[in-house]
Amino acid sequence: MKATMKVLQILEPGRAVWREAPRPTPRPGEVLVRVEGVTTCPHWDLHLMDGVPMFEDRPLIYPHTPGEPGHEVVGEVVALGKAVSRLAVGARVAAWRDPGGRRQGCYAQYVPLAAGDLLQIPDTLPPAAVAPLELAMCVQVSFDQLRQREAVHGKRLGIGGLGPAGLIAVQMARAYGAREVIGLDPLPKRRALAARLDADHVLPPGDPALPPDREGPAALDAALDTTGLKISIEALMARTKETVAIFGVLREPIVFGPAHWWGDFALLGYGAHNRAAAGRALDLIVSGKLDLTPLVTHRLPLSRYAEGVELLRTKEAVKVLFLPSDNA
Repeated sequence: MKATMKVLQILEPGRAVWREAPRPTPRPGEVLVRVEGVTTCPHWDLHLMDGVPMFEDRPLIYPHTPGEPGHEVVGEVVALGKAVSRLAVGARVAAWRDPGGRRQGCYAQYVPLAAGDLLQIPDTLPPAAVAPLELAMCVQVSFDQLRQREAVHGKRLGIGGLGPAGLIAVQMARAYGAREVIGLDPLPKRRALAARLDADHVLPPGDPALPPDREGPAALDAALDTTGLKISIEALMARTKETVAIFGVLREPIVFGPAHWWGDFALLGYGAHNRAAAGRALDLIVSGKLDLTPLVTHRLPLSRYAEGVELLRTKEAVKVLFLPSDNA
């Protein structure tokens, strides 16, 4: 008899089921991972449950791919497909990227994943400390861009938005030697969390303590926007001397005008996912310079997925760590 497991599937907007399914067999180049935990990617989870495409050119189809949108996963390799030599059965791994188009997502008890999409991790790291590695890789890509312009070390750096990516960015700014880190977010709880993660100042948008323009000693040297919102990006551009990098998914045109033309100002789009950036992010985690655990504000079994999504919707949760056990 074929082995079975449980997997989450979004059948239609607003309706997800935790159902039984055959346990997958890894194909050539894949490994089968026994899932220890998966953290939410709030935008993906909310969009799929609401029936709204994350990107306009990618329409949603329901019932959706089983296990999607789960991709921030940590677990143990339990079987190898053909032509896999870099990983062994028993290795603990975390996914460093989600290439899309998978036959199954990670909201499941077992998931087949391409070996090249995984990094081996120390046994000492608990799931909450490393499951969001893929997000940390993404933020690292933006920091690599900023560091190429010498826009982090010794600089006064602003972080727009203190959701999961912004809280990672606060820590990376500190790890890479920013002189001063200023976090901006309308939610008091998230500002408080950023302060605990060593931001020097945490302010709501429009606070009078913010610099009035790009000139003068109070202006930001550089900034990273994690929201993708026009109003946030343009507010940072109006207060930043050198460089603003956009990490958040951008959906509106941004005004780059005469006020930004002078002074060698640069507006950076997002770079490219890459394994080297994932390795740098993992090194920060292992060395204790990046702590992803505070991002996980709630832990729930996958059978309570809809409850977790509502916690994201109301912003009670920063991230939810879903566990593939009904007894979590």
